[in-house]
Amino acid sequence: MCPAQVNANSTRGYVIPIGGGEDRVKERHIHRRFVELSGGRAANIAVIPTASELETTGLDYSRIFSDLGAAQVDLLPIARRADCDNPRYLEMLDRATGIFLTGGNQLRLSTILGGTGIAQRIRRHNAAGVHVAGTSAGASIMSEHMIAGGDSNSAPLEGAASLAPGLGLTNAVIIDQHFTQRNRLGRLLSASSYNPFLIGLGIDEDTAAFIGPEGVFEVVGSGTVTVVDASDQTHSSMWEAGPGQPLTLLDLKVHVMGEGCRYDLVNRRAYLPDEQTAFCALPYDKVRSY
Repeated sequence: MCPAQVNANSTRGYVIPIGGGEDRVKERHIHRRFVELSGGRAANIAVIPTASELETTGLDYSRIFSDLGAAQVDLLPIARRADCDNPRYLEMLDRATGIFLTGGNQLRLSTILGGTGIAQRIRRHNAAGVHVAGTSAGASIMSEHMIAGGDSNSAPLEGAASLAPGLGLTNAVIIDQHFTQRNRLGRLLSASSYNPFLIGLGIDEDTAAFIGPEGVFEVVGSGTVTVVDASDQTHSSMWEAGPGQPLTLLDLKVHVMGEGCRYDLVNRRAYLPDEQTAFCALPYDKVRSY
């Protein structure tokens, strides 16, 4: 069954964390599917390059989405909190069918956007059917609890992950990016151990999790998504570990999933690719317009 058809009455848009380093030149599968979801040739994409300090980042993504056929691409060069009150930027968000957050520094992104009208509109529009994608730092900030920093190339340790509030587009997961490339399993395990309710998503470069409105995501891209489910964990030493000490974590469940695999965040079940079901984009006449 196609994810968009599981709950026909749901209006929530997709949440699409991307692990960074995505193909921006050749096939551009992830960007292409984002544009398809957002309306194809009727898509209106808002690009927010706040996380990056490079002037070319927003322009690069604007060109990509235009090349892929989006009808309109708006660039919101928000560089300070005062920019979040710019009526022109708010108007751009109000007419968007897809919102894209670029990579960079997630703390730069959260400290500039957090608590502003821009952040409120992103949440409100996603709840009303607008799709939100973000790469690298833009992926991390999507969850309610965001990994703000920490150690790569380490075992699970007390203090290996520092957390900060994110945008809160989902409260079910905590996201790490550049996952395999930067050996961040220990960091994600540390973050997940704070509260077993959270499902850890470790997303590789050139890979995305297309999280649908009913809580099922599909893996798209050339890498894998690692899922850490601590709900059946029988022991965690996080509460008693000293700074920098290794953690004991028993009975965790870990899935490593390639392209086409699906995962149900509500029932915590993984599924192999269904060869009979192609990736499902929302019909263009179902995309909300403003």
